[in-house]
Amino acid sequence: MNATSLRTRLIAAAALACAAAAPAYAGDFMVRGRVLQLDPANQNTADAVITTDSVSVNTKYIWEIDASYFVTQNVALELIATTPQKQTVTSSQLGKLGTLRHLPPTLTAQYHFAPTNPVARPYVGFGVNYTHFSAVNLGGLDIDRHSWGTAVQLGADFPITDKVSLNVDFKKIDIRTRVYSGTTQLGTVKVDPVLFGIGIGYRF
Repeated sequence: MNATSLRTRLIAAAALACAAAAPAYAGDFMVRGRVLQLDPANQNTADAVITTDSVSVNTKYIWEIDASYFVTQNVALELIATTPQKQTVTSSQLGKLGTLRHLPPTLTAQYHFAPTNPVARPYVGFGVNYTHFSAVNLGGLDIDRHSWGTAVQLGADFPITDKVSLNVDFKKIDIRTRVYSGTTQLGTVKVDPVLFGIGIGYRF
């Protein structure tokens, strides 16, 4: 193989590599599907009835889907959604208290540090979470049905093709609710989960 032919092939290979990892542009949309491990912090503030760490919510794996809109090449808005998730609530003093479901849509504003990098495109995000609790079955106890909190996010996209990327994502979300027995407030359960996810994204 002569030098000219080798140079031509190297240029073509470089062009294909760039095409396979096209950067994000303002106006682009991206959808991702992820599998998450939901790991609650299970920290509580309470009186003598619900002591610190006495009430906990189980760790579980869930799925989520999100949609991002790139306002600029670096700035995106991401809406994260899933289906209502069933959780088991237990007490170190009383055993299983019952179950509930929660729906936690989250909106974050992201900054993407290297949107043209063909290997890794890290980002950070900060936003707000709204959680709706439903199907609450805790015996004689009840909880507030709504929770607002902050969300922080750290992740990266790893381009596979022009449109498809592997995604790794870490989030910390503030979710807490007050617990009642009748009209008496017993304390506040701080779920505050850490979510680690991996999934696939598609940009268009």
